[in-house]
Amino acid sequence: MKKPLLKALPLATLCLALAFSACNPKTDKRAAASTQTDSLKYSSTIDGKAVKLYTLKNKQGASVSITNYGGRVVSLLVPDKDNKLTDVVLGYDSVGAYRKKGEPFFGALIGRYGNRIGKGKFTLDGKEYQLQLNDGVNTLHGGTDGFFGKVWDAKQIDSTKLELSYVSKDGEAGYPGKLDVKVTYTLTDDNALQIDYAATTDKTTIVNLTNHAYFNLNGEGDSTILDHELMIDASAYTPVDSTLIPTGKLQPVAGTAFDFNKAKLIGKQIGDNDEQLKFGKGYDHNFALTHHDGKTPVAVVKSTKTGIVLSVITTEPGLQFYSGNFLTGADKDGKGGKSYPHRSAFCLETQHFPDAPNHPNFASTVLKPGETYKTSTTYKFSK
Repeated sequence: MKKPLLKALPLATLCLALAFSACNPKTDKRAAASTQTDSLKYSSTIDGKAVKLYTLKNKQGASVSITNYGGRVVSLLVPDKDNKLTDVVLGYDSVGAYRKKGEPFFGALIGRYGNRIGKGKFTLDGKEYQLQLNDGVNTLHGGTDGFFGKVWDAKQIDSTKLELSYVSKDGEAGYPGKLDVKVTYTLTDDNALQIDYAATTDKTTIVNLTNHAYFNLNGEGDSTILDHELMIDASAYTPVDSTLIPTGKLQPVAGTAFDFNKAKLIGKQIGDNDEQLKFGKGYDHNFALTHHDGKTPVAVVKSTKTGIVLSVITTEPGLQFYSGNFLTGADKDGKGGKSYPHRSAFCLETQHFPDAPNHPNFASTVLKPGETYKTSTTYKFSK
């Protein structure tokens, strides 16, 4: 009786091994099919140009997916404290959703001028320019014809680098000069998403480029970011009027709800009886950074739930902290059918100051022929 049993054991083991080997390819195929399906949802033609989804991966298993429609960061998967890959940016499942009216610039490259310009007007070399108004009486994020809605030319350099380029015509959205723009996304092996911006012009113009990623370090689709700890290295911010245009002053943060020099919960003072918080319906303000050398973190955010830490490093002098005040959750069309309710994401947009062309005391955003606009921002993730 023992001999048949001994012969049966290897046979059973072999069958079991074959069963597992049969299952694993199916799993791999399902994962590949899922990735392909996601890519197909972004395969389209807009304004006569091909739109695709590009995915960068590093040796740690982290990945970022970017569409050349608006240069948008669609997903960003980083490991949490348990090494579980977590998507930390809000977005949609298909490119069409990014084109709906009122879409909040999810993950988009912003230009020609990030943030707001009062009444959409500015003067260069004695000539006044009128931009498109798309935020009440003001211009926001470049106007209705901003870079967020353009199809960029894309070139994937390798598995970790994507180069996007776009030529903005003279007069586009009201801005002077032909602007040649190149933005490079790089996913490093230490789980950092580096964004390098460059631009040249043939006529004096203004430029202020940024990215509008919406983060939730608990994972996109989580209901709040008020439980995140935030540090911003800034001794002052630029207060705004009721239409969110800077007054031109630099207001010290000390003793106010805007003091994040020591890390605190985002929700700790967001409900304070402060006129500025009422104007913004929460935080929607530019911080004047103490350090912006491209080496020192200007902001650090931590999720107490996942343990994910985001450090922001930049060469820009300003940082717009936006606490997702205008998200409503009314549409359940986020990734996987999720809703994105009020204050379920935050933005940390590196930039020159809003409305700088109308405030001589702010750092200049003027770009002239023969000059090259260059800036770099890194979003680094750790745990």
